[in-house]
Amino acid sequence: MRTESDTIRGTVSSVPAFTSSGRGGGAKRRGTAVAPERVSNISYRRRGALLPPVLRWAESDNPLPVRSVRVPARARAQRAGLDARLAHDTGPAGRPFDFCAHVRRLCADVVRHCGDLAHIDVSRLLFAITQARTGMPFGLQARVTPLRFRHGQLTRLRRGVAHQVQRYYVDGTEMLYLVTFCLPRFLDQDFDDKFITLFHELYHISPQFEGDLRRHNGRYDLHSRSKKLYDQHMAHLARSYLGNGADHSLHGFLRLNFEQLRERHGSVVGVVVPRPRLLPVPAGALVV
Repeated sequence: MRTESDTIRGTVSSVPAFTSSGRGGGAKRRGTAVAPERVSNISYRRRGALLPPVLRWAESDNPLPVRSVRVPARARAQRAGLDARLAHDTGPAGRPFDFCAHVRRLCADVVRHCGDLAHIDVSRLLFAITQARTGMPFGLQARVTPLRFRHGQLTRLRRGVAHQVQRYYVDGTEMLYLVTFCLPRFLDQDFDDKFITLFHELYHISPQFEGDLRRHNGRYDLHSRSKKLYDQHMAHLARSYLGNGADHSLHGFLRLNFEQLRERHGSVVGVVVPRPRLLPVPAGALVV
């Protein structure tokens, strides 16, 4: 995955075209590499305009922007599969499939049934999508971006200047994490890989739920030292959830690929928001 140098970096789940070159102990499953993203060098302006320190959305007057997922260039033909389409309830046929709303409901059920994720307040996660540029199966699948610094701090010093992360509010509630899925690539994984990717991103959220990422002892602080063991733990959590009272109606959509959902609903849509930026805090300014 190509990263931009002017964004807050979180954790990334991606599938490399060749052997993984990712460093550290990211989970490696069936060709999947997970590489940590970190706070990077920041560009404070975009096209000459100052970036706002706070972004707010409200259903009443400024709703979250929603876009339709398009079929990327050189996409591999996916079979719609009539039987599979009808076997799983994904909502009214002919109406756009809201990917982010379905993922939010599924994650709320996951954290209710998984003790390792019980600290997560789904109401403070902002779920979004990003458009895959090509139809290749390799590359970004999902990422979680923290909206606070280490230990939940609002600011940090960089070259003697205090910086803050852009803050996101939805209907008056401040978001602590941005969870983004790359579509249609994520939907075109098999069911097991989709579920493990979902657990992988949720597990990166700090047990203190203060806007930072879960950190491990040692050099590989965003992942465990062993990719194999990390992968096995995510698979164990996913299996335990599915066998521990999971609401099967909530994850039925993960058994369908992008083309199956698009054939039934006409389109697949999701929230699209800018990735948060690091901004300098003017001397004497109060961070709120």
